[in-house]
Amino acid sequence: MAVKLAIFAGGGELPARLAEAARGSGRDVFMVAFEGHTLASAVVGVPHLWSRFGAASAILDFLHGHGVTELVLAGPVRRPSITEIMPDWRATKFLARIGARALGDDGFLRGIVRGLEEEGFRVVGIQDILSDLLAPVGALGALMPDAAAEADIARGIEVARMVGALDVGQAVVVQQGLVLGVEAIEGTDALINRCGPLRRDGVGGVLVKVKKPQQDRRLDLPTVGVQTVQSAAAAGLRGIAIEAGGTLVMDRPALVAAADGAGLFVVGVTVDPPRSS
Repeated sequence: MAVKLAIFAGGGELPARLAEAARGSGRDVFMVAFEGHTLASAVVGVPHLWSRFGAASAILDFLHGHGVTELVLAGPVRRPSITEIMPDWRATKFLARIGARALGDDGFLRGIVRGLEEEGFRVVGIQDILSDLLAPVGALGALMPDAAAEADIARGIEVARMVGALDVGQAVVVQQGLVLGVEAIEGTDALINRCGPLRRDGVGGVLVKVKKPQQDRRLDLPTVGVQTVQSAAAAGLRGIAIEAGGTLVMDRPALVAAADGAGLFVVGVTVDPPRSS
């Protein structure tokens, strides 16, 4: 019998897609939906619990009560402040335990995973359920980067990995060797929008998005979709480079159509593993 799966659902369409794929493989699926983040449509037809972030006791009781053994975290979630979390006693103990290790998003998520694993759950990655979402190597659409764009991509990978190693963000915009902006808490679309007015004359810049060097592949993989392409086109960028095998591509046919229509390239690039010291 297939093990029972729970989806910790952030925003967007991904939680619903995961639920559909898991149920299609014969698994029982449950969903933990977070107020102010999860789409109401994501829980239709799926046993679920609506919760705030800090209600750890209610969430764990729901999971244990339904015999859930595997968990997956899916969809974007704006990291809440402590006052927004309103932690119950269980969440308070957990937050005290991870403490300063949770300064960045990666540290915070890894702390959550450790806590869930201590409760007896196995945390899996989105790619374990929907492997076809991972970006392949090479062009996704009709266009390829030229030599100048390739140089911007190389520069972008270098900078993005440095920023990622500090657990700050996953993306950077580079134009003609100049770094127009790096991603922080605002997210990729806001980064792109911020860089639009900063563009220089000449060929447009490139968005480069890669996972952090220390990142747990089960958690918060870089994601691109149609909205990413639309934002890039509006900001005057010429293309998007994403880490092959390490970036989730949402609704690939629609993304390719949007990129080809806007005259942008979208390319999966190989990123060398970090060097051991």
